[in-house]
Amino acid sequence: MKKIILSLGLAALLLGPAAPAARAWGFLGHRVITQVAIYELPASMQAFYFRHMAELVRLSTAPDERRNQDPTEGPKHFIDLDHYSEDNPFAKIPRGYDEAVDKFSADTLKKYGTVPWVVIETKNKLAAAFSARDTVGIIKYSAELSHYTADAFVPLHTTVNYDGQLTGQTGLHALWESQLPERYLNAYKLNGEEAKVLKDPLASIWGVIQGSYGFLTATYDLESKVSKGFTPQTKYSFTHRFGKTQRRYSDAFADAYEKEVGGQVAFRMKGASPMVASMWLTAWQEGGRPDLDKLMAPPKLGKDEKDQLTTQLKAWKENNLANEQLLIAQQKQQRVIAPDEIKAADGEATPPPPPEPAATPEPAAPTPPAGPNVKMKVKTKGPTGTDKQKTTPHW
Repeated sequence: MKKIILSLGLAALLLGPAAPAARAWGFLGHRVITQVAIYELPASMQAFYFRHMAELVRLSTAPDERRNQDPTEGPKHFIDLDHYSEDNPFAKIPRGYDEAVDKFSADTLKKYGTVPWVVIETKNKLAAAFSARDTVGIIKYSAELSHYTADAFVPLHTTVNYDGQLTGQTGLHALWESQLPERYLNAYKLNGEEAKVLKDPLASIWGVIQGSYGFLTATYDLESKVSKGFTPQTKYSFTHRFGKTQRRYSDAFADAYEKEVGGQVAFRMKGASPMVASMWLTAWQEGGRPDLDKLMAPPKLGKDEKDQLTTQLKAWKENNLANEQLLIAQQKQQRVIAPDEIKAADGEATPPPPPEPAATPEPAAPTPPAGPNVKMKVKTKGPTGTDKQKTTPHW
């Protein structure tokens, strides 16, 4: 056990410091989803992915880390479905990218998000890397495919009201996908299903997005319900970082919100890992099912590695990964109260929140009916493109 803990500790050091801004699923969420997906792979792939686990976990947050430098990155993480229709966007948006471009234009898709098509594009790049026996490419695109696939599981990645900014609930995004998992990870069930080959990956990722969109109403309504038991002084806390005062939901509010919506957050996180593993498996199948052992040096796991994998698989099946501190992300995500955190005390004035961003109000999205299955038609060059488009980031 000491060797395993030491190995994970060293791997955690490779992750580097967490970024200050709230991210999609939070850094902890993406890294946990990626690690758990490795346990859900078949034996023909698992040894290779386990050997490279630390790097895969670290690179799973790279798409978020480059958003500020790459103006084309932002739209890859979301799709604003309610821009296209307030009632049933799934009846309006073609599933295939080429058909959607023909109907709405590439610029419109970039502005309102391209995550389903970016998932397929990245999956195709991974398949090409498998076909070429390109180890570097396999690791890079596996990590990025994990990120974009996991983003599709977040309800607030499917709406123009992505942070509750149009309904007076600013900060809801970070509360849902960062604050709650960071506080309650030990209580979440992470032992999901094993990977399976996807017959129609495009239809599968659209099914994920449809499920996320269906949770939106509850996401907003439960925040409003919980808010009735709080005053502004108890609902929010304030931090002063990088020269700015930032408002966030208080820990007390997060705990109350978890009781109402936590099952939804845990359910989406648990479902993300098997889909990530299934996308990896599908890309491997499409890439000719190469012998990944031959891409390893040495080509087999050593005794210590086998012991570590055995221990972690057992903990995963028993849902004890978090409790046994076997998740790499835990090594850097233990929350520390910042010395400059400002919390209002009873009877004291609350520091003013930062100005709310100006936006055109749109209604919260309804739960959509089931959408039809469609055939897959994908080009590897398209949704990300080379054109530069400035968009409002979905944090």
